[in-house]
Amino acid sequence: MATSKIFSAAILGLDAIPIEVEVDTSRGLPSFNIVGLPDKTVQESKDRINSAVKNSGLLNPKKENLKVVVNLAPADIKKQGPIYDLPIAVCYILNTKQVEFDHKDKVFAGELALDGSLRSIGGALSIAIMAKESGFKELILPKQNSKEAAVIKNLRVIGINNIIELVNYLNGKIFIEPEKTADFSELLKEENYDLDISEIKGQETAKRALTIAAAGSHNILLTGPPGGGKTMLAKALPSIMPKLTIEEALEITKIYSVANFFKYSENGNNYLINQRKFRNPHHSASAAALIGGGTNPKPGEISLAHRGVLFLDEFPEFNRDVIESLRQPLEEGRITVSRANHSASYPARFLLIASMNPCPCGNYQNPIKECICSPGTILRYQKKISGPILDRFDIKLDIPQENPKKLKDEPNYQESKKIRKEVEAAQERELQRFKGLGIFTNSEMTNRQVREFCKIDEPTQEFLDNYVSVKKLSHRSYFKILKLARTIADLDEKEKISLEHIQEAVNYKNDEVLSI
Repeated sequence: MATSKIFSAAILGLDAIPIEVEVDTSRGLPSFNIVGLPDKTVQESKDRINSAVKNSGLLNPKKENLKVVVNLAPADIKKQGPIYDLPIAVCYILNTKQVEFDHKDKVFAGELALDGSLRSIGGALSIAIMAKESGFKELILPKQNSKEAAVIKNLRVIGINNIIELVNYLNGKIFIEPEKTADFSELLKEENYDLDISEIKGQETAKRALTIAAAGSHNILLTGPPGGGKTMLAKALPSIMPKLTIEEALEITKIYSVANFFKYSENGNNYLINQRKFRNPHHSASAAALIGGGTNPKPGEISLAHRGVLFLDEFPEFNRDVIESLRQPLEEGRITVSRANHSASYPARFLLIASMNPCPCGNYQNPIKECICSPGTILRYQKKISGPILDRFDIKLDIPQENPKKLKDEPNYQESKKIRKEVEAAQERELQRFKGLGIFTNSEMTNRQVREFCKIDEPTQEFLDNYVSVKKLSHRSYFKILKLARTIADLDEKEKISLEHIQEAVNYKNDEVLSI
């Protein structure tokens, strides 16, 4: 029998590449071998395929005394996951003349159950993008993934329930309607937030700081006693951030799809993530869980929070190595996970908001409750956060406990929707400013770009130089103050950074929040 060939895909990081699936069958002692650097999951697929083919009433390789050899090319790229079940099965069926079709413009991907039905796979959106960019016309994959893949326009996406349905479709016995490309413009307008900022009483300074952080994507550290509202403030942050663009939504959906965190439902949106994510990992999380990794690398929490919020509560309780692993992604907006046979790069442009108590008991410098910690205990607790990590926070803010009696008399507060409009207006100014430069927010500016876009007059420069000198701030902190002032000016709809903007910015660069 001649060799047959069809196309599938391999996921490398967030992207997919074409993979050729070749099957050769010959008479002899029944065997089923897969070559081309397959991992354990791919090796196990031969048993799933044998059972699926047999239970679907198709020619069984063992019963027909067939020696089956499968090659996954190129052979130097490791093949992982169960997505090759369907393409190997289809290529075998094609090779044994049970189906006839033009395979050159089609890509197959899917996991088989033992009864021949198909299960959902991770990375469907990445595969669809690859298929479109590589010139393929049709993508055939499990029905559960079809809406997700159909987000890509000008690609025929066929959702399949089982292998018999696929054989009948390929033989022209039935017609399957291609999945329609959804109109997701309305989907991106939906508002579904867990907490509106108007529900938080008091803490006006903190709300202003959150507004600035959202407008310029500035990292923020909240310090204060328990009950001050640090967690509520963090949870309200996504509600004042700008709505996702379609490009951002696709990028986030790719991450969740590759990580196999995408949730499928019978009704409603099961094809696109339309809200900025709020990730809140427990302080016992490992470095691999936070930044990504594992034997087969997967995106970590910092990538799952891409274009959203990463909230690290009880910040000093995280392992020191875990905290220090944040240095590179905070600066570069990406993380590269390397393994012996390959490496994977994931986007990680998130807004970090961390919260912590000033001491183990939480009441250091609390006028309401007495602290029971010794000076040495407080110092050791605060030293868990290194200087380089603290230096990467643009905003450091003390969150005191509010007087409950005062809160009763407070007027109604601004809703998230109103604040979000101010933030969106500020970010629009940033987008126009950085057009064609490959950055989108003020926090992403390089030092050279800060010098270009954050010019200040001589009296303002003198004030800033004196402040930096007195506080003995680092070179990085100096530029972070200018970035922060640029965002404050954008919120005020001012092109020029004034002395007032610098003064407000240095108030948020409060290194005294951690001092003893």
